[in-house]
Parts: sequence; structure tokens; C-alpha cells
Amino acid sequence: MANLSVQFNDYRLTTAEILYHLPDHPALLQSFIWQNYDIAPRYPELRRFLDFWTHQIEGKLHSVILASRGVISAADIGYAGAEFRLH
Repeated sequence: MANLSVQFNDYRLTTAEILYHLPDHPALLQSFIWQNYDIAPRYPELRRFLDFWTHQIEGKLHSVILASRGVISAADIGYAGAEFRLH
């Protein structure tokens, strides 16, 4: 129920793919997926996490790919053009 109250306060489900250089092998990239509820367009939770990453984790950030979607939205309704029944 706590998630529902968060969604009503303009929070959106935010997913970030973080590519970073491995500390022991800087030529190689590793992927990390981060997902949390956050507020667009400033994304304070993601910024807080990335600040933590740059100060506490050895892997240097390469890039961040962001996707965000409001969880509560109007339902998509589609009608079937035909109905087929198999016995």
C-alpha cells in the first residue's frame, strides 16, 4: 500500500542501466540495473545514488540510460476484430 501512496505523489517507476568501467580492467564495461520510484525530470533518488556511486565505488561511470513510466495510467483498451474458437 505504501507504493500506491508514493505513486499518487508524482513518483514514477524509474529504471537506469548504468555502464561502468571495471576497476581491475578499465577497458571492459559492466552493466548494472537500478530501479526505484523517482520524480521526473530531476530524478533526485537517481542523482543521490549516482553521487554515492562516484564517491564510494571504484568503478568509473561510463554512461547512464534512463527509462521512466508512470505506474498509474489510463488503461489501454483494444477490441478484437474476430473471435476464433477451437474445440
